[in-house]
Amino acid sequence: MLMKTEDNMNDNAPRDDDQGVPMSVKIRERVQAARKRFHSNDNIADFIQPGELDLLLEEVAVKMQGVLDSMVIDTENDHNTGDTARRVAKMYLKEVFNGRYVHGPNITEFPNAEHLNELMIVGPITVRSACSHHFCPVIGKIWIGIMPNEHTNVIGLSKYARLAEWIMGRPQIQEEAVVQLADLIQEKTQPDGLAIVMEASHYCMAWRGVKDMDSKMINSVMRGVFLKDANLRREFLSLLPRKN
Repeated sequence: MLMKTEDNMNDNAPRDDDQGVPMSVKIRERVQAARKRFHSNDNIADFIQPGELDLLLEEVAVKMQGVLDSMVIDTENDHNTGDTARRVAKMYLKEVFNGRYVHGPNITEFPNAEHLNELMIVGPITVRSACSHHFCPVIGKIWIGIMPNEHTNVIGLSKYARLAEWIMGRPQIQEEAVVQLADLIQEKTQPDGLAIVMEASHYCMAWRGVKDMDSKMINSVMRGVFLKDANLRREFLSLLPRKN
């Protein structure tokens, strides 16, 4: 009869055949075993164990060094790029794309005790993301309109900004990002209506390509009564700050 040991009781315990396997491969295999997506704008935090993000960072830093070498940059003698590979790896994993690798912010929800049912608008919330085509910055603002009902969960105003930051902290396209944010807020608050407008500058146009510094993209998502009631939709849009 086999006795249970600490190793076979813990499926997550390291095994000898794991030695030398890149951290990215281990994480990818977990995602694939669960039959989940790992697109650029997906969150994969459920498949990363404590301490593994730092190991992944080290792996990315090594590969980023290879990119710099292939670009014929003398990082050994250039005092400006000596630690650039690790800085870039840290920036991607723990800053600009952090929304892929960490769980969402804790959101405290309160019942709508006063049965509030008037239009509420939060914004402008400054958001920062990056396009998944060129990894160029996307910088913009978001306005969120909520039409609550007596069953709606009430969350703090700052929590809308935290949810937006988490969703936007991934490489993606603006059209999908706004839909992801709408789905998340809808799930958290269950309002009668939800409206989101995003206006952003895309540096894949400003920094490269046509190099147009003034172009912006504006898109919106309307749910529930905002979609059905044209007057409410006009009221929401009319209350957004206009540019001079």
